[in-house]
Amino acid sequence: MTALNQPALAFEQAELPIATGTGTGTGTGTGTGTGTGAADGPAPARRPRFRRVGAERFSWSTTTILVLCSLTVLLPLYVTVSMALKSGTQVVDGNAFSLPSPISFDGFVQAWTLTKFPVGLAMSLLVTAGTVAATIILAAFASYAIARNWDRKLFRYSFFYLLAAMFIPFPVIALPQIQLTGRLGLDNPAGVIILATMFQLSFSVLLFTAFLRSIPLELEESARIDGATTWQTFWRLIFPLLAPMSATVGIFAFLYAWNDFMMPSLIISDPALQTLPVRQDLFQTQFSNNYNVAFASYLMAMAPAIVAYLFTQRWVMAGVTQGAVKG
Repeated sequence: MTALNQPALAFEQAELPIATGTGTGTGTGTGTGTGTGAADGPAPARRPRFRRVGAERFSWSTTTILVLCSLTVLLPLYVTVSMALKSGTQVVDGNAFSLPSPISFDGFVQAWTLTKFPVGLAMSLLVTAGTVAATIILAAFASYAIARNWDRKLFRYSFFYLLAAMFIPFPVIALPQIQLTGRLGLDNPAGVIILATMFQLSFSVLLFTAFLRSIPLELEESARIDGATTWQTFWRLIFPLLAPMSATVGIFAFLYAWNDFMMPSLIISDPALQTLPVRQDLFQTQFSNNYNVAFASYLMAMAPAIVAYLFTQRWVMAGVTQGAVKG
């Protein structure tokens, strides 16, 4: 027997089967003792002490909860698609879960014309793109300054001030914001971009700051030794490293700006410059009897947000998990 097999043999011999039975024994307080026992019957077969790595138990309760949560999303989506593909006579049959037969695209054609979909789409894209770009840049600037100057009270208190702003919803301060944007001539998509960016800044700074704390300071010190300024260090070193978190911040800002109804409806004074959610509300009376047109309009409005999230959701999870642990 080779020397390599001796430790394995010794380990196997040490795992003796556990006998069941009764016995008596005596021992002394000094830690030594003797005992005898007799086992009643043969020793049972030895069981493995450790469960196989990667083996997981199937949980019916967790699976049931996940299925129910999925149905709350999939059923309304199915009804929306089904109603949008029905004709005017099929939508009034009283069965929303029936399949469209035959499939009709008349609802999409009418919704495209009634809501002036190209104009509304352009306004929504303008507001959303401006909000996403401004949120990422401003939040990255502020987070970098706060994370690298945390020992100074001004920056630390600025971080707490931004966190406090998360608890102030827009409806609470809607009236002052409407008056302020009207006096400054910002009752247009530009004013919506500014306000949406400010309301997204708190949560975005929180994410960026947590992510920046996981970036080693030695990287910046090496760049400064090579002669890089603070501006060059941020743009050439730090900002590229923030790509996963930038994608996370961007998708949250995108969903907020694209689906927002209250802020554009209160801030933008010209109906011709309204976004898609507001245009759907303006034409709600026309859709009262044409449900296929209404659902077709809803489907066209939410399709870009669904597509954007499907393509970026892996970056959202990667950004959150990478910023959760300091490395």
